[in-house]
Amino acid sequence: MKILHYKPTICIEEGGVVRAVLDLCTEFAKAGHQVTIATSDPTDVPRPWKDNTPGCPRLLHIPDRHAPTKSAALRQAIADADLVHLHAVWQPTNLAVSRACRRAGTPYVVSVHGMLDDWTIGQKHLKKRVFLALGGSAYLANAAAVHTTAEAELTQAQKWIGKAPGEVVPLIFDLADFATLPGPEPALTKFSQIKADVPRLLFLSRINYKKGVDRLLQAAAILRDRDIPFQLLIAGTGDEPYTSQMHALRNQLNLQDRVEFLGFVSGIEKVSLYQAATAFVLPTSQENFGFVYFEALACACPVVTTKGTDTWPEIEQSGGGVITSGEPAPFADAIASLLAEGEQQIAERGSRARQWTLDYFQPARIIAAYEALYQRATGNHDP
Repeated sequence: MKILHYKPTICIEEGGVVRAVLDLCTEFAKAGHQVTIATSDPTDVPRPWKDNTPGCPRLLHIPDRHAPTKSAALRQAIADADLVHLHAVWQPTNLAVSRACRRAGTPYVVSVHGMLDDWTIGQKHLKKRVFLALGGSAYLANAAAVHTTAEAELTQAQKWIGKAPGEVVPLIFDLADFATLPGPEPALTKFSQIKADVPRLLFLSRINYKKGVDRLLQAAAILRDRDIPFQLLIAGTGDEPYTSQMHALRNQLNLQDRVEFLGFVSGIEKVSLYQAATAFVLPTSQENFGFVYFEALACACPVVTTKGTDTWPEIEQSGGGVITSGEPAPFADAIASLLAEGEQQIAERGSRARQWTLDYFQPARIIAAYEALYQRATGNHDP
């Protein structure tokens, strides 16, 4: 198939949506499909794609970020494609690209990436309702398929997608970095502030109010007051002023000796950091998929999170997940219960979860599911 993906920006620090697009393009190209990624900001598009290396996805750089369909090259790529895959909901340029698809008679699929979850719709609710009224509803309803990554996400999205068929397929998860693990040493070498003699709790994500860093710090204070030994490692960058507020809250709670901010971590140090952690902790309000959970599980690191994550049944099914409320007290209780299991049982949890993750995310199985989704989308399409 000739598949065109459109995403206005490709910058890894934006989070999981960019990761999902890159991994999906990579695996489909490996499977022999002709894949093009159209974007106005190719910052983290791999160099071979930019160089049009055979066997790799191809980059189509759209200079005008605010009016992409002015590009004759993009209009031609839409006309030539068997299917266009659009990512996210609240992007005005997606509306323009979807209209270009309809004019060209090319079916398009929309991956909503958690943006129609109840919690997300509740944020800036009036602005989102206006967006839907001014074209967003038509954008969704005219899609040949609306893609979600979990049944819980589809259940929440269905009230907004109109007549469009909903499809559930998990995201591609590239296992290459997790097949052979580096051990905790690279992280311990890079971050000398990591303590070796206490359990280590790892938060690795964007520092954003949705992720609940404030509640996590309050849970850490509860654990400290119970005389439970631990060190909390917060890895990631985020939006100001929230990030500054979280540094101030750490100091206000007198957690300077318990909490370390590590900044953005990637590559081998990130994988190693999961291995150096006793548990991965994320009291999020909303996640549709959450790559970081499955990265942690693939590194044999148990996860403590909330039902705000649409994939919480899968995390629990892995054997390495503890699901609780994101409020400080119950979140602290869940962490304390996990730590009380002891090193051996925690390690056994992690080992089971790693094997489950490696089995569940076999690329061939998931690629086949996407191929079936695309075939149904092109078959359902009414130009």
